[in-house]
Amino acid sequence: MPDTGYLVDSSLLVLLVAGRLTPRVIQQHRRLRDFSVADFDLLQRMIRDAGGTVFCTPNTLTEASNHLRQCSEPWRTQLTGMLANLIEESYEIVVLSSEAVSHRSFGMLGLADASSLQVCSPQRPLLTVDLLLFNEALQTGPGTAVFFSAFREESPS
Repeated sequence: MPDTGYLVDSSLLVLLVAGRLTPRVIQQHRRLRDFSVADFDLLQRMIRDAGGTVFCTPNTLTEASNHLRQCSEPWRTQLTGMLANLIEESYEIVVLSSEAVSHRSFGMLGLADASSLQVCSPQRPLLTVDLLLFNEALQTGPGTAVFFSAFREESPS
């Protein structure tokens, strides 16, 4: 397993998968209304600049899968196939649900986010668009989270 990369939240996993399939999906998928093709390009650059490694937990992958499938055919099948490709090339970190629910923010953020909070670190910071999740990750220590939206504002449109 690589030493560095980003632990990616489920919203950004959805963007990553959809953008890799085709930018048209970003403009049409209901779970991606807050994103643009420029956001996908920025996400790709950030991942590449961090070494190209995507880390995820089974919980974030499940959440991303459920969100990706909230569309009609043929997109649903194509997005599911692209998610399978991402899973094969990423590094999955298993967090037992019994460990995730012990995190102080489980009640506020849910299982997927609590599992990410268990494994984020300065070497594997959590890349997220969720400000609440970002702030909780920073409670773990400095450098444990990156707020994607801060870069979106700086990025040229």
